[in-house]
Amino acid sequence: MYQLDYPWLLVLLPVPLLIWWIVPPYKEQTTAVRIPFFEEVARAAGVVPTTGSLVSQRSVLQTLSASLAWILILLALARPQFIEPPLQKTQPQRDLMLAIDLSQSMDTKDFREPSGTLISRVEAVRKVVADFVSKRQGDRIGLIAFGDAPYPLAPFTMDHATVQTMIADSLPGMAGPRTALGDAIGLAIKMFNDPNIPEKVLVLLTDGNDTASKMPPAKAADIAKAAKITVHTIGIGDMNAVGEDKLDVAMLQKIAEVTGGRYFFGQDLKSLENVYATLDRITPATQKILSWQPRTELFVYPLGAALVLLVVFHALAWLGTEFRRRRELPGGAQS
Repeated sequence: MYQLDYPWLLVLLPVPLLIWWIVPPYKEQTTAVRIPFFEEVARAAGVVPTTGSLVSQRSVLQTLSASLAWILILLALARPQFIEPPLQKTQPQRDLMLAIDLSQSMDTKDFREPSGTLISRVEAVRKVVADFVSKRQGDRIGLIAFGDAPYPLAPFTMDHATVQTMIADSLPGMAGPRTALGDAIGLAIKMFNDPNIPEKVLVLLTDGNDTASKMPPAKAADIAKAAKITVHTIGIGDMNAVGEDKLDVAMLQKIAEVTGGRYFFGQDLKSLENVYATLDRITPATQKILSWQPRTELFVYPLGAALVLLVVFHALAWLGTEFRRRRELPGGAQS
């Protein structure tokens, strides 16, 4: 639609008329030659001299041109605009990082499907996490794989299909045989680098205990807390195992508690699905819709029309004056 940005300026339309009514005419005094026989000359010419001012008369064309130019200039000052249809942009309000343990122990087949078939831990994780990603349409999602060291597989993105592809291609041992739990949290903290995102959540899944980190998990949790990152931890390993394969439940609980998150345990495919369903529920989608309407300025058209009108009027006035001057010369138009 069309609109005026400053429509109140149109109240100035009658200002020239008010000035014409209120302000007295401009007077200019000029010196004259006094002649002693002025009265004789006036009687000879049949003219009766009077006192007063000589007021030049405006032509109809001059009045119309000046009025129309004033209207066009005032219209340009009011800033006519064309308002285009509104454009909307959905801006995510949460960055969600998924950190998945891909140590060699993730190849262990101890996850039971509802049918009773045993599948590897990584197969269960791939299936459940990919489904979780498909439900998080309003979040920017990133992906980290960790083993001997953490590796960023996908930066924060709204391209969830790419994240799902990276999850589907993940293999046990691709990041090394051991578990660098604390370093994975440290890498996630570095990737949460957008200060404009109000909510930052890390979902950390592992099946063992920390055996390769340079940064202790407890220290990493403290840093995450200072950075206002909520860490939810998920354990899927064997709590009764020994050595590197034993799930460190106490540490996972402490990480979640320090950062304001929750700890979950998934012992089979169904329980792991319930874990991510719970995470989906306690982290509801949060978005901000930005809307704006592009505007096209149109003041150049009335302003240009006013300038053209004034140029044409003065050109015609000059031509009329020149034509009359030539006619008044002796011999008509001949100089």
